[in-house]
Amino acid sequence: MFKLMLQSLFVFFPAAIANMMPVLVKDIRFLRIPIDFGIKIKGKEIFGQNKTWRGFFFGIIGSIGVVYVIAYAGPKDYLVLDYSQINIVLFGALLGAGALLGDLIESFAKRRLGIAPGKPLWIFDQIDWILGAIIAFALMTNSFDFVLMVFSVVFFGLLHPLINYVGYLLKIKENKF
Repeated sequence: MFKLMLQSLFVFFPAAIANMMPVLVKDIRFLRIPIDFGIKIKGKEIFGQNKTWRGFFFGIIGSIGVVYVIAYAGPKDYLVLDYSQINIVLFGALLGAGALLGDLIESFAKRRLGIAPGKPLWIFDQIDWILGAIIAFALMTNSFDFVLMVFSVVFFGLLHPLINYVGYLLKIKENKF
């Protein structure tokens, strides 16, 4: 179980960072443009004002950076991938983009359901990004391990509220969960 947890962390921590970056860079003015450019469908925002190009840009940069660290400093016994055989920049970018696109899809659903930005859509708020990252991972590699993927959804799904609560206590996030 411990090995599975470390493997999950080393595969999907870059995606987790991509998911966290928009909150961490919210005060940077660069690219503070909504991804949907404020366009509405039937009077409702597509994604909402909180989903910006800034968050997407820095999320992908963060993911690439973490992949680099893992590729060169990660313990080889727990790495699922042979990083010498892949393009690290492309892998980090696509893994981060997968996580962020998963979050965008969930935001789109929340807007259609009339759920305000920042308000919860339980379960999906916790796993949207990891599902997007898993899809990106599956499309990029041939080392899809079903047990690892299911474990990752459960593991990060349970970890997500705790991380959000810590962010709230540190006054990084406005909402507890």
